[in-house]
Amino acid sequence: MIAFLNRSLRSVWRALRRPTGLRGRLVITFILVAMTASALVAGIGYTLVKSALINRTESAAVSDVLNTLEQITVPIGALWPGELPPTGEDLNNVHRSLGAPGREVIVSYQESIYPGARMRLADVPYELRAQAPHRVVSQRARIDDRTWLVVGTQVHRLARNGSVQPTGMTVFVFVSLADEERILADLRDGLTQAGAITLFVGLTGALLSARRVLLPVRRLGSAARALGEGRLDTRLPVHGHDELARLTATFNESASALEKSVSELRALEAISRRFVADVSHELRTPLAAMTAVTDMLREEADRLPSEPAQAVRLVLGEIERLRVLVEHLIEASRLDAGTATLRVERVNVADALTDCLEMRGWADQVRLNVSEGLSFTLDPRRFDVILANLVGNALRHGAPPVLVSARGTPNGLEVKVRDHGKGIPDEALPHVFDRFFKAEAGRARSEGSGLGLSIARANARLHGGTISVRRQDPGTLFTVWLPHA
Repeated sequence: MIAFLNRSLRSVWRALRRPTGLRGRLVITFILVAMTASALVAGIGYTLVKSALINRTESAAVSDVLNTLEQITVPIGALWPGELPPTGEDLNNVHRSLGAPGREVIVSYQESIYPGARMRLADVPYELRAQAPHRVVSQRARIDDRTWLVVGTQVHRLARNGSVQPTGMTVFVFVSLADEERILADLRDGLTQAGAITLFVGLTGALLSARRVLLPVRRLGSAARALGEGRLDTRLPVHGHDELARLTATFNESASALEKSVSELRALEAISRRFVADVSHELRTPLAAMTAVTDMLREEADRLPSEPAQAVRLVLGEIERLRVLVEHLIEASRLDAGTATLRVERVNVADALTDCLEMRGWADQVRLNVSEGLSFTLDPRRFDVILANLVGNALRHGAPPVLVSARGTPNGLEVKVRDHGKGIPDEALPHVFDRFFKAEAGRARSEGSGLGLSIARANARLHGGTISVRRQDPGTLFTVWLPHA
């Protein structure tokens, strides 16, 4: 029982710390309902009992006072012939006859006042003092931190002619309500305990109901996350025929449809990748033959008339563009298929950058800023592909000077490539690494394949790194970051 209570309190604390969640709202709603019901029941019950108890006590006190006064034989008021006026002792007897344990009595007759042991006439409420000579009145009053029921009335006497006549004697009886207060205090304690038990029962019901309702929801959430992580065979058991069961069944149907659609898309994607790879490989053979004669055609073009020479040079340029496109397509298909691997080794970064530029005849067009002693562990071939694509892009579409810098950081290697052209438009920046994306429509016939930046980013990711781009004033800056191997 204690262990369950501890778990319940922990659950409530977690729910109250996160009141915006469904569990928190359910628990808070149940608690509010239980507290409201307990307060209403306790309040109504307490009010009814208090009213009945006070009314009974008041009726008993008034009846007892009247019965006592009816038995008084002391000659007061209008005296009969032969009666002597009451003595002080007679009035004291009247005072004592009205007294009892837990009572205080004040008797006022003519000019004399007989106070109680603790009470004085000033303790009688003013309204009650004014009404008592005319009728029987009662009122509760708080005197000296105690609650009293004050009963006041004028004493009447039967005359010789049989009529009832007032005597001028007024009595005020203070009846202590201490016992009733103790009863009401015990009742309050009992109602408080009953309210606590009701709250605990409501809390237990809230937790059990929240668990019953939220368990399928949590399972649905876990299954949805599993689907998001790629586990498309995720399904949930269906229990019952309520709304949650129908929701679970709908989830299973949606998951099945999603799995089927994704399987079809993957199959189509695999076919597409295979087709691109096969076409690229098939094109390599005729391209190799065409490339073999390009040098001879280039020499012959100088001896031809201008128009045939221009046509030959156009063909040679398109052959080179086609060769680059095929190589990029083959590389992209390898990256898509997941067959690309890293062959890392310790490389002098300055030498790798210099070799990349000299191999392509760019050494005179690029300013290089790198420490001679900087070395890093990476795949030199893929690092060369990254730099060649970024520098080639800067030379083709930017403007001089093109700057390449490299430095080691505590987190890895940082290489920056910047040109000083007009820069890439802001709306094109999010798409520069997309395949076949051209920032300007006028570049549709450029030498680039539209795959270079995409391949560069894929090779950086193979290293666990990234490539970012941002505008400069003027130009564009590409930043390559590779982590330590």
